[in-house]
Amino acid sequence: MSDMAEQRQLWIEEPAKRRRMPDPVRTAAVRAVLISAITLIQAMVAFLCTLADSWLAFPMVLSSVASTVVATWGVLDVWVTRQVWNQRHGVVSVPASTARRLRKERRRARRSARKAPESIRRHGGAGQLTHP
Repeated sequence: MSDMAEQRQLWIEEPAKRRRMPDPVRTAAVRAVLISAITLIQAMVAFLCTLADSWLAFPMVLSSVASTVVATWGVLDVWVTRQVWNQRHGVVSVPASTARRLRKERRRARRSARKAPESIRRHGGAGQLTHP
């Protein structure tokens, strides 16, 4: 009996197809989903209160409109957080990229500018007295 239990597995682990979202992006996404769910519940309650001709219909409609604005902000927050994360952490430099080439040229220019005064000092140029 234990032989069959060892052979038969409940699930087979497979590698993830996509990488996990960064923590700040995942936090913003969870917040947006919760806000959107509450907004949908409020809209449904407002609709049902309107059908029932309840006094609560008008306040619920107003709160649904406000919640819709907040839910829109939540979704935009996910998008902005994702963009900021990609900009700060997800930039991959490719050797052929223009920005990398320009940085290399600037680095070479700075190095050559630093080396010029050193060579002048070493060979007895400016700043050295002619009389001992």
